[in-house]
Amino acid sequence: MDGQECELAPRSDGALPDLDDAALVELARGSGAGAFDELVRRHQGPAYRTARLLVGAEDAKDVTQDAFVKAYGALERFRPGSPFRPWLIAIVLNEARDHRRAAGRRVAAVARFGGRRTVEAEPDELALAAAGRAELLTALRTLPERDQLVLHCRYLLDLSEAETADVLGVAPGTVKSRSARAITRLRERMNEGTGR
Repeated sequence: MDGQECELAPRSDGALPDLDDAALVELARGSGAGAFDELVRRHQGPAYRTARLLVGAEDAKDVTQDAFVKAYGALERFRPGSPFRPWLIAIVLNEARDHRRAAGRRVAAVARFGGRRTVEAEPDELALAAAGRAELLTALRTLPERDQLVLHCRYLLDLSEAETADVLGVAPGTVKSRSARAITRLRERMNEGTGR
């Protein structure tokens, strides 16, 4: 799985890819066979990369699958006319946070009973170009979570400011200011690492 996209849904017969996300959601709400599978196929890459950023490669597939299961169960609450991807990414973020909290509790329990175990998240290597990728990702991982999330949504998932605002539950202006500050902090971290 490392270095590759997560494949959660089987390929369809090709009849549904012509439909937009809104039509697929409506079909999936009913009993449209394969409609939700097509949504999974379309959005599994960004969902997986988001999970991987927060929980590492080892647990990203499980988090992604759990998020899609929750999304399927919550389709009735999806607002018609809203973009599907930001709604889904918000679910992935919540699943990843829950997973990290649970992992932290497991680590604490193991430590209390004499064992030593660390949970180490791996950076998202899928969405960035080759040159300087490891350095950039290392610097990104040192930023506060809210900086990581805004940069991930805006630049790794290529969501608009409005879509990122939906995912993070903030105003679009907040996305703009957080992005600017996060980029400044990221540049500083990268300069520290290179001694510039």
